[in-house]
Amino acid sequence: MAHRSSDAVWRGDLKSGNGQIKLGSGAFTGNYSFRSRFESGDGTNPEELIAAAHAGCFSMALAAALAQAGHPSTEIHTKATVAFGPVGGGFAITGIELATEASVPGIDAAKFEEIATQAKENCPVSKALKTVEITLTAKLL
Repeated sequence: MAHRSSDAVWRGDLKSGNGQIKLGSGAFTGNYSFRSRFESGDGTNPEELIAAAHAGCFSMALAAALAQAGHPSTEIHTKATVAFGPVGGGFAITGIELATEASVPGIDAAKFEEIATQAKENCPVSKALKTVEITLTAKLL
């Protein structure tokens, strides 16, 4: 069983403080703050990182499912959009939209959409985030 980790450091109070997030692999280090999370400030935020993880995981799950069905893809591009905002006196992630486009020789749109939907359900990140609605738009190029 693989174990992955990342680190976050926060300095100061919520509104005027700031922090840094570092992936365990060292592939990314980014600053984050109240402004980058709740407004439009420079830096990253936890929701953006969740979106990146979900887009990457789903793309890999779709590639695997397509190949297993005998239709290997030549390219898959997925954008994940995480909805985050005030809910019931606090803040919450309220939904995730996956939008994928793929080049897959020899498959029709209906079969592609069926496989993409299965990949959404079976992607490990989708499974971890099942407490929110996850929608999918799948387009065959």
